[in-house]
Formats: sequence, structure tokens, C-alpha cells
Amino acid sequence: MSSNAPEPPVQKAGSREWLGLAVLALPTLLISLDTSVLYLALPHLAEALQPTGTQTLWIMDVYGFLIAGFLITMGTLGDRIGRRKLLLIGATAVGLTSVAAAYSSSAEALIATRALLGIAAATLMPSTLALISNMFHDPYQRGRAIAVWASCFMGGTALGPVVGGTMLEYFWWGSVFLLGVPVMIVLLIVAPMLLPEYKNENAGRIDLLSVLLSLVSILSIIYGLKELARYGFEPVPVVAIVVGLVVGAVFVKRQGKLADPLLDLKLFKVGSFTASLLILMVSMLGTGGGYLFITGFLQMVEGFSPMKAGLMMVPAAVASIVAAQVAPILAKRYAMSTVIGVGLLIGTIGYLLLVFVDAVGGLPLLMAGFVIIFIGVGTLGALGTGLVVGSVPPERAGSAAGLSSICGDLGSALGIATLGSLGTAVYRDAIAVPAGTPADAAAAAGSSMEDAIAAAGELSGQTGQALLTAAREAFTSGLNAIGVASAIVTVISAVIALTALRKKREAAPAGEGVPEGSLSAS
Repeated sequence: MSSNAPEPPVQKAGSREWLGLAVLALPTLLISLDTSVLYLALPHLAEALQPTGTQTLWIMDVYGFLIAGFLITMGTLGDRIGRRKLLLIGATAVGLTSVAAAYSSSAEALIATRALLGIAAATLMPSTLALISNMFHDPYQRGRAIAVWASCFMGGTALGPVVGGTMLEYFWWGSVFLLGVPVMIVLLIVAPMLLPEYKNENAGRIDLLSVLLSLVSILSIIYGLKELARYGFEPVPVVAIVVGLVVGAVFVKRQGKLADPLLDLKLFKVGSFTASLLILMVSMLGTGGGYLFITGFLQMVEGFSPMKAGLMMVPAAVASIVAAQVAPILAKRYAMSTVIGVGLLIGTIGYLLLVFVDAVGGLPLLMAGFVIIFIGVGTLGALGTGLVVGSVPPERAGSAAGLSSICGDLGSALGIATLGSLGTAVYRDAIAVPAGTPADAAAAAGSSMEDAIAAAGELSGQTGQALLTAAREAFTSGLNAIGVASAIVTVISAVIALTALRKKREAAPAGEGVPEGSLSAS
């Protein structure tokens, strides 16, 4: 048989697969919505449950911590026991823990249920993304499907404040957690009929010590980064990061010795896979820091309520969704590296617009920059994620999906910590406390914008307004600095895309085992 015989045509997805994609979009939308909606519910649940300051932080953070901590484990678990099976188990657990969270009678109970909800939700992201790789074999169709998947995640982030605000206007704080229950019921009914099952029949048992090591490593690093962003350079978060890195090194060394590792290190030999993960993490570093100060500007400088601030984010979300849908079409005509790189360079323009935003009258320029930034985010979200999953063998798609999500989480946490610290440092250096301000109010205003607002509220009209104006100008200076730093980070991501991905595209056909079309659909 000739080695030059034409390859059999790639099977095209039909109506069942596209209906199945609609099912997979439900949990994706839910995760992003659930992450953003709690910010609105916090004042209401604080009044009902009376949590301490530390408990409030854990209520906010424990969900995201445990999602990030279990992503790698759940991605690999789906490869071994079945991706649809894990999705159904996770959906059941999400529904039950959502009800438990809604009816929590104490802060401790809410923290516990949020933790369990995070573990359950960690099954959803890698399972949905890996199933897409099983259902859509044609590279172009797979790109379009992942674009829809990414668009749902982006849309949920913007819808969270709107939906949450509406729920809280008519119901009690726990109602925001019940949003997921009907979604999970629909998923449990429809998924067995529309979604295929896939698992690696040759996989061995999961190494529990590896699970523990990965959990400790990821949680320690993300906890440390978040605490650095919140409190500055303190011993505890630094130690947490060091512990996480050391445990991570032990984890990696163990994976190299196992016959059936939790994380197959050979995946990183696929150049497009490694380059895509790096681009996702670096670009999310800029996005995380920028998003923090943009939303802060809307609420603390413009004075918008969380719900109105959420509405102001809708145009950016729409831009990201449109970009995500257009990107696979462009990738069919142009090299993937070019589309991703140009998308990131467009996002850089948005960050540079932030440099020129003023505290007074700066909203239109901020909104324009925000929309342009998310054009780049949408492009990368669709193509970068697809490139990660499409660069590995089908039996490793769950692991790849988990790594894609964790790289985004780590990049965002790192951006919030580093760029957030930069913005805070600029704020503290730039604030000019008006003469005559009481010493305690001046000290509070010099600490953070949040403290400045609280201090200004306790002063008489003229003095308080002058202090608030100074704080708003200083915060805007921090936003300007974030714009410069995020632009630099995004340019670095674009350069990686335009160079590393292009080189891998040229080298891939013979050597790397990358599926045809996963780097370019041309």
C-alpha cells in the first residue's frame, strides 16, 4: 500500500453534535455566572449571616481556590472513568451543593458548601472542553464549537451582575445560588441522549499522592498570589508561594517516574501545546490586572452600583463574543499564529487607551479601551483554547483542558497580584491629601481607594468631597500605569504567538504529532 495514499476524510459533525454543544454550553455559562454573581449578594448575606472579615474573604475565595486546585485532577479523572460520566456526576454534585449553599444558616456552613461547590464545579470545565474534542473531529468545526464554548464563559461573566441584581431585588440572598439547579437538571436529562462517552481504556489508576501534591501546590500558589494582591508583601503569602513551588517541583518529579502519571509530562514536548499554554497564562496576567482596576474605576471613581457596573461591562462581553465567533473564520484563511498575534496586538491598543483616561470625563475612553481589549481576549479564548486541546491525542484531551483552565487562573491571579500591587503603589504615591484633612482620615486615604471612600464619608461635605476627589485622581493614575504594564505584557504574548506558534506550524507536520489542521485550518 502506498505511503502517499490520501487520508480518509475527516468526519463532519451533524445536528446531534451541535445540539450536544448547546448542552455543554450550559455548565460553562453557569460557572462564569456563579463566579461573578456573589459580589452582588455579599452585602445581603453579610447582613443575614454576620460573617467576620476573615470568613467573608473565605466565602468569596474558597470556590475559586478549589476549582483551580482540582482542575488537573478532574481533567485526568474524566479521561479515565469517562468524560460524560464525570460531567453527570459533577452536575449532580453542583445541583445539591448549590441548594445547600442557598440555605446555609451560618457563615461556616456557607464556606463549607462553597468549598464543596468548587470541587464539584471543577469537573465541568475540563469535561465539557474534552467532550467537544471528541464530538468535533473537523478542525474548523472544532474551532467554531470551542468559540461558542468560550463565548458562553465570557457572556456569563457579564450576565452575572445583571441576573444577580434582578434576583436580589425580588428574592433573598440564597436565590443567586439556585440559578444552577434548573441548569443542572436540564443537563442531567438531556446529556445522556446527546453526548457521547469517551474514556481511555488503557489508563491505570489515579495516583492519590499526585492528587494531593497538585492540590497543595496549586492552592498554595494561588492563595499566596491573592494575599499579596490584598495585603502587599507579607511573610505568609511569600511562604505559601515558596511552599507551592517546592511541592510543585516534587509533583513534577513524581510524574516522571510513574507509568500512569496524573499529568503526562510528554504533552509539553508538543511545541504548540506548550506555546499556547504560555500565551494563555501571560495574556491573562495583563487581563487580570487590567480588569481589577477597570471595574474599580467604574464603581469607585464613577460611583456606579455593582449592577450598573455590570451593565457597563456588557459591550466588552459582546465584543469578546463576536471576536470569538469571527476568529475561527479568519483562522481558516490565515495562519493561526497570525490571527492570535494580531488579536493580541489589537487588545494592546485598548490597554494604551487606558493610559489617557482621566478621573473626570474619562468614562467614554475607558469603555472604548475595555471593548478593544476584549476583542483580543475573545480571539485568544477561542483559538488558544482550541489549539491546546487540538494539539494532544484524544485520550489526553481532559488533561489538556484542565491545564488550559489552570493556566488562565494562574495568569489572572498573578496579574491581580503584580499589576494590582503596581496600581496600588502608584495610587499611594500619587494621592495628594488636601490640607486640613484629619490625620486618621489622611492615613486611611493613603492606604487604598476603598479606605479613602470610607474616610471621606465620615467627614463634612467640603472636606470629604476634596479628599474623595484626590483619591479618585490617584486611583486613575494607578489605572494609567496598569494600562502601560498590561500593554507591555500583551505585546509579549503577541510576540510569542507570532514567533513560537509560527515555528511550530512549520515544524509540526512531520514530528510533533499535532493533528492536521490544529495549527492552521487553511
